[in-house]
Amino acid sequence: MCDRDHLESMKALSRPVSRRQFGAFGAAGAMAACAPVGGEDGQAGITQRNVTFAADGGTMDGVFMHRAGTTNPAVILWPDIAGLRPAKIAMGRRLAEDGFSVLVANPYYRSVAGQQFEDFSDWRSNDGWNRVMPWREVNTPDAVMATARSVVEWLDEQDAVDSSRGIGNQGYCMTGSWTILAASAVRGRIKAAASFHSGGLTRGDAMAPVNLLAGLPESTGVHIGVARDDNARSEGMKDALDTAAASATADVVVDLYDGDHGWTVLDSPAYAEAEAERAWSNLLALYRAKL
Repeated sequence: MCDRDHLESMKALSRPVSRRQFGAFGAAGAMAACAPVGGEDGQAGITQRNVTFAADGGTMDGVFMHRAGTTNPAVILWPDIAGLRPAKIAMGRRLAEDGFSVLVANPYYRSVAGQQFEDFSDWRSNDGWNRVMPWREVNTPDAVMATARSVVEWLDEQDAVDSSRGIGNQGYCMTGSWTILAASAVRGRIKAAASFHSGGLTRGDAMAPVNLLAGLPESTGVHIGVARDDNARSEGMKDALDTAAASATADVVVDLYDGDHGWTVLDSPAYAEAEAERAWSNLLALYRAKL
């Protein structure tokens, strides 16, 4: 659940991502994944550009992409512990190709700008855990909620965003919890939250995401994808989430996947294509129902 021992015990962390893995995301996504983060790109009819804007606590930076010449519902993609990098850009492009205007946001913008690691293997090989710890610590629940408000404000100013429709957001590992914090921070505007192999959903006080589900509007949809090994280690996490989902007014689904922590992420050694595709299908179904 995004703790140090868990991440460092993952098998084959130095294994490079294969072309087959990127192939699951299509040729355009594979090309984006192999290229440096940023830059303007019109391939496959997708406009992709680096962006920066004022946000709570600093200058947010990220990559914004959408179908050229179109207006679409917006999605925020919060990267996992390894941050902004090509694998996450590939995931954002796939969403853009499916008809969304996507911001892949730098989760560490309060501390550092831009890409810090090439891929998950780079994170593992270059003391990633100790490097990111100070950056993570400033992202308290209150800070994440303030970030979400800043990002929504920026998105609603973009010509490529249909501000009459809801915003979706998705997170992985440490940012899975952010999706529920964001939906709680901007109720009625962020209408979909998808959390995959997240830690911290049930830990903490009243601000724990499990305790925020009850306050989400009926129009909000939440999909919580639990990894099998996280569930085995969690000591009641899924049961607590199931109980909260059953009593929530929002449409909350808690799903146990046959994959280990990181199974959805292209450059993760735990990537499991079949379950990653099932997660992607559930993500799109959520967005199409709520945005």
